[in-house]
Amino acid sequence: MAVFLVVQWCFIGWQFSFGPFKGLGRIRMRGMPGNADQYSFSGIEKMENSPLEGKTVLFLGSSVTNGEAALQNAIPEYFAARMGCAVIREAVDGTTLTDNGKSSYVQRLLNNVDPNSKVDLMICQLSTNDATKEMPLGDIGEGTDKSSFDTGTITGAMEFIIAYARETWNCPVVFYTNARFDNPIYPAMVERVHALEEKWGIGVLDLWTDETFNAISDADRSLYMKDDIHPYMAGYRYWWGPELERQLIGYLEKE
Repeated sequence: MAVFLVVQWCFIGWQFSFGPFKGLGRIRMRGMPGNADQYSFSGIEKMENSPLEGKTVLFLGSSVTNGEAALQNAIPEYFAARMGCAVIREAVDGTTLTDNGKSSYVQRLLNNVDPNSKVDLMICQLSTNDATKEMPLGDIGEGTDKSSFDTGTITGAMEFIIAYARETWNCPVVFYTNARFDNPIYPAMVERVHALEEKWGIGVLDLWTDETFNAISDADRSLYMKDDIHPYMAGYRYWWGPELERQLIGYLEKE
C-alpha cells in the first residue's frame, strides 16, 4: 500500500504539480518547448518612458497569474520586466473570485495583502475557475457600498474587489480576461466585466473578444499553451503580454 501511495503521489506531482512531489511537475514544465531558455523573461526589452515606471502594481489571481505552466513567470513578471514596475503577486492556483473559502480572491485580498502597502494599480484576473466550477454569476448591485455586494457570486465578488481597492488604495482597477477556451459560462463573465466597466470606470484588458488575436496557428498554440487556459513562458512573452500591454497603455492614457 505504501509503495502504491508513493507511486500515485509521484504521478500526481509529475502530471499536476501538486502534492508532496509537486517538484516533479516543475521538472516536466521546464522541459516543455514553450519554456525554453530563449523565452526567458530576462530577454524582455524594457520600455522607454513607461507609464508604470517606479509604480507598484498589485496582481490578484489564480494559476494564470501564478504562471502555473510557465515556471511561475506570468503577467506580473512580464509587466515588471517590460514596464519597470514593482509587483505584488497574490495568486493561488485553482482559486475563484467567488468567496467560497479562505483561498478565494476576496479572502486573500482582505487577509494576505497589507492595506498599508503602496499600490498604484490593481490588476485582477477574471478567473477561469469560476467558470469551470460553475459558480453563480449573480447580479450587478445598485450602489457602490462594498458591504452590499453578494461575494458568493462572481459579480458580487468583482464589485467588492473594485470597491475595496478604491477605498483602500484609491487606485485604478483593471481586470484581464483569458484568451478563448471552450466553456459556456466564461463568455457571460466577460460580458459582465464589461458591464462593470461601464458602472465603475474600471479597465478591461480583453483577450477573449478579438477574433484576430485568437486566430493563431496550431503550431503557435502548441508552443504558447500547455492547455486551453495556461500559457507557457513563450505564450506570455509573445502572445498575451504584448496585447495586454497595448490595452493597458490605452487605458492608462485615458486616466
